Amino acid sequence: MNYIKLGVNIDHIATLRQARGGIEPEPIAAAAIAELNGADGITIHLREDRRHIQDRDLILLRQTAQTSLNLEMANTAEIIKIALNVKPNQITLVPERRQELTTEGGLDVIKNFKSLKNTITKFQKKYIDVSLFIEANKDQIKYSKECGATHIELHTGSYANAKTKTAQKKELQKLLEAAEYADSIGLIVNAGHGLNYINVTPLLVFDKWNEFNIGHSIISRAVFVGLANAVREMKTIINSNLQMKIR
Repeated sequence: MNYIKLGVNIDHIATLRQARGGIEPEPIAAAAIAELNGADGITIHLREDRRHIQDRDLILLRQTAQTSLNLEMANTAEIIKIALNVKPNQITLVPERRQELTTEGGLDVIKNFKSLKNTITKFQKKYIDVSLFIEANKDQIKYSKECGATHIELHTGSYANAKTKTAQKKELQKLLEAAEYADSIGLIVNAGHGLNYINVTPLLVFDKWNEFNIGHSIISRAVFVGLANAVREMKTIINSNLQMKIR
């Protein structure tokens, strides 16, 4: 039996705020609501272009978050410096391109091995956990372990965006096999990107997930049912496998 944690990504609360350049909605308040209703952690992405989350959000969340603060970030000198100063509980290194709507694809750990290893060492010296956002690829997983990461987050975008049941089943199998391999070599396995209230359930076949990081679907659902209900509903779904085993 495994309790799967829910990391709620609140980037799109900040996206809505930035659309008007004002002060609402407040990401700090969103984080508090999420935590009060079952979130095990708060995830934010401080992008180089600051399109949603701002530096003040990161600083305030580090001071106020009651669970775990996971900072998604590019492997760049500016953001590394900020993160080392703020010291979130965990950082997740992700690829970042200026023109993308959202993070597209996983890190190429093999190509960027030396740079990633150096960055991971810097954070581990500050007792900050490091996760790498990667594709469900055995070689990428192996090199993630070798460069010192303790966690990986499998990119679930191809699975979430599959257009047919056959394609989705194929992508699901890749994720499950990758998760099994990562677990077998001692990595803590997270997953995220494009997960929603429907497609998250098939992933529960693998019972050793550590955490699902989910944002857009929860914030979208919150428009209709409120953020508190949206978080509680997702939390119930991802731990339905645990409830069934207990019975």
